Amino acid sequence: MPDHRAMDLTNDRPVYVIGAGPGGLAVAAALRERGVRAVVLEKSESVGASWRGHYDRLHLHTTRRLSGLPGLPMPRRFGRWVSRDDVVRYLEKYADFHELELVTGVEVTRIEPAGSDWVLHASGGRLLTGRAVVVATGFNHTPRLPDWPGLDTYTGELLHASAYRDAAPYAGKDVLVIGAGNTGAEIAVDLMEGGAARVRLAIRTVPHIVRRSTAGWPAQRTGILVRRLPVRLVDKAGGLMGRISVPDLSAHGLPRPDTGLYSRVRQGAIPVQDVGLIDAIRSGRVEVVTAVESFDESKVALAGGSPIAPDTVIAATGYTRALEPLVGHLGVLDDRGRPLVHGARAPKQAPGLYFTGFTNPISGMFREMALDARKIAKALSR
Repeated sequence: MPDHRAMDLTNDRPVYVIGAGPGGLAVAAALRERGVRAVVLEKSESVGASWRGHYDRLHLHTTRRLSGLPGLPMPRRFGRWVSRDDVVRYLEKYADFHELELVTGVEVTRIEPAGSDWVLHASGGRLLTGRAVVVATGFNHTPRLPDWPGLDTYTGELLHASAYRDAAPYAGKDVLVIGAGNTGAEIAVDLMEGGAARVRLAIRTVPHIVRRSTAGWPAQRTGILVRRLPVRLVDKAGGLMGRISVPDLSAHGLPRPDTGLYSRVRQGAIPVQDVGLIDAIRSGRVEVVTAVESFDESKVALAGGSPIAPDTVIAATGYTRALEPLVGHLGVLDDRGRPLVHGARAPKQAPGLYFTGFTNPISGMFREMALDARKIAKALSR
């Protein structure tokens, strides 16, 4: 049962949650369950804005049963691997089901402490005062495009993967995809299946590739089981499983990684879940090429190779958290712009400030955000 005494104490100074993606909605629902008023502030006009903007074929790489947020499982009809559109439907239903207090069209630009409270500077000149703040603006916030030499001279079509929707505009074209994370790998397969004349995938660091599911056992469950094991042990087991389950693609330009799988995870590099990339590379329908070094008008220079002239370049080069304007002045970010602490831990120098959704765990982001939400709610309801 909610503690209505807590509700009475916090109605005038709510907990503000910034961002109406899965992390923010989960925290708001968990707080509401404990009787703590939470107000979700979202700069777009709807929940799940980043999910709405992803490419059409995207599905969760984690299972439906392990991806539900607190208080509402994902419907069975969504299937095992939930589509982008169904994720959006779920987030809309989640906000309605929990009767969350959601304010859209309001962007928070800066957070400052004010005694034991927090003041939020928001669009329209608003100043909002809350007793705590949960930042949930998202892991994939601002598209990142490397500053390649000659990029400003490039005359071909160039877009960040965040602007890619489907393969239709690229049918019959020569396309270079830069970046072999999950996004780049899946876009390359989508282009191949969608009729692109040629698809090349430029890789700087050889990724670990894992099967999404083996004999019905999802890779996510393995990720959950190994999280607390020694890194060296997981690296060794991961290398053995990789050799068993993933064919050697060295002859196709993709050697096996020379670094441990879990060591890479600890550095922030999640393995690529195979949704067709292995077969596409083996068949030659996706060609692996070396890293992009520079651009020169219509040409793209690759490391150690001759320049190429694709019709389109799609840069799957990741995102930045872009937290510096919001909280950079508080000393709560590391040198890569990531929160120093997350979940139920608030920074020592900023009590009452919490972060969720800024890690990319091998055990599944939705699952970890659900766990974070309950921990944050517990900390704030004491």
